[in-house]
Amino acid sequence: MDIQTLTFLIVGVTFALYIGIALWARAGSTHDFYVAGGGVNPVANGMATAADWMSAASFISMAGLISFMGYDGAVYLMGWTGGYVLLALCLAPYLRKFGKFTVPAFIGDRYYSNTARTVAVICAVFVCFTYVAGQMRGVGVVFSRFLEVDITSGVIIGMAIVFFYAVLGGMKGITYTQVAQYCVLICAYLVPAIFISIMMTGHVIPQIGFGAELSDGSGTYLLDKLDGLSTELGFAEYTSGTKSTIDVFFITAALMVGTAGLPHVIVRFFTVPKVRDARKSAGWALLFIALLYTTAPAIATFARVNMIDTINGPDAQGTAYEQAPSWISNWESTGLISWEDKNGDGKMFYSGDERNEMKIDRDIMVLANPEIADLPAWVIALVAAGGIAAALSTSAGLLLVISTSISHDLLKRNLMPNITDKQELRYARIASAVAICIAGYLGINPPGFVAQVVAFAFGLAASSFFPAIILGIFSKRMNKEGAIAGMISGISFTALYIIYFKFINPAANVPENWLFGISPEGIGTLGMVLNFVVAIVVARYTADAPKDVQQLVANIRFPKGAGEASAH
Repeated sequence: MDIQTLTFLIVGVTFALYIGIALWARAGSTHDFYVAGGGVNPVANGMATAADWMSAASFISMAGLISFMGYDGAVYLMGWTGGYVLLALCLAPYLRKFGKFTVPAFIGDRYYSNTARTVAVICAVFVCFTYVAGQMRGVGVVFSRFLEVDITSGVIIGMAIVFFYAVLGGMKGITYTQVAQYCVLICAYLVPAIFISIMMTGHVIPQIGFGAELSDGSGTYLLDKLDGLSTELGFAEYTSGTKSTIDVFFITAALMVGTAGLPHVIVRFFTVPKVRDARKSAGWALLFIALLYTTAPAIATFARVNMIDTINGPDAQGTAYEQAPSWISNWESTGLISWEDKNGDGKMFYSGDERNEMKIDRDIMVLANPEIADLPAWVIALVAAGGIAAALSTSAGLLLVISTSISHDLLKRNLMPNITDKQELRYARIASAVAICIAGYLGINPPGFVAQVVAFAFGLAASSFFPAIILGIFSKRMNKEGAIAGMISGISFTALYIIYFKFINPAANVPENWLFGISPEGIGTLGMVLNFVVAIVVARYTADAPKDVQQLVANIRFPKGAGEASAH
């Protein structure tokens, strides 16, 4: 059976599974739609959280980044992993105790202001749409290669699937669908990694194979071979960094604190019955996430070595285009790989200098990895299903946050307080449908490659939500004026910086033009600092928060009891 047929079969089975779960877990109330009724088992919630967390950026793009960037790509591993730990251990218990299942609800009530709530809704929608653009691009990349449809058609198919289970099932349908999606994506990630590790190093565990000797009898370590290949071909040494220390610090910090402000992850801690269960699910999620994140460097290295060897040939002099391995022609049809015969010898050659004749999109590395290693067709099809599962699971979580922010926080709490539960549910579904259409447009016309777009979303979350949440929990005196001024300042500065260098004047996007040497991917950290400074200064010269709010903050600081999620 060929790859396309197997892909249709495996992807079709997974889609049927997701739709079946959505029908079984259909939301019957806003409580089901927003927090899955608050009755999800901690282990299942841990899987759902991991699927929500491990987006197309983690599954498709992160190993690709590491494969192309080498040591510098470690910032994504450190930032995203450290950020989840920060969220799970330092913020989640307090937010769970507060009992509001959305970030705008927390900010609106903590800062006793509908204006603060509205600003938070705008920030949440902005962050989520930026993030979901990366996910929809991931869906398009997978479909364009494995189902042999154009990226636009692929995004539309993905939209239809997400629309079905997000609009119908809400958080209840999404949660149990994400449990299935986690199982699919982690198998799809680990199976080829294990096969390739055995083939290249003789080790079953990819994490060990990553640092082991090659099994070809040469006595050469895998990373030593890649360092040698990289320097010979004009690339930077794979295991050494080229980014400045300050940029590495700021990117890592932006990813970490941006994690703590991502609304689609925070809401996960309200789908379990008790605060204790929230802690348990956080621990399970960390374990499930670690399975993928510790495997990513190994996959990046395996794919890099195999890619260079198959393109440049065993003698490192290039491979005749007519004799090119099938994976190159397969991906050429998507436009994500291209060859230009610069010297007219009819041979492909890949390098980091003027000899280079290959243009390769980094987003394909994980998806093409099994083909490059010549693994069985069923493994290639499984990876396609995993990439789709990763993109759709996070897309659904983000779209739910957008619909919740609009229907619950903007309409119910601000503009239309007298609407019934049934009307609120209807508005939530309408908001989901509109959000999916906008997300699809962004997927068809993405502002960058997957992980880059997602990094921008984390920077925006870091500069807007994180200071407001931290000050809301740990500063009794912080008032609405300070929080509102801080959020507006932080996200405005960060968004303008990113927009300038990425869209208005991309030619100027070089280190010597960056503020303090900080790239657009890391500017969210500086935006966060600005948010903190503005919030604290404004709060100092305005009235303190009311006494009842200060007492509420004191109660949050000592999480006790179940902390039932509230829709009020």
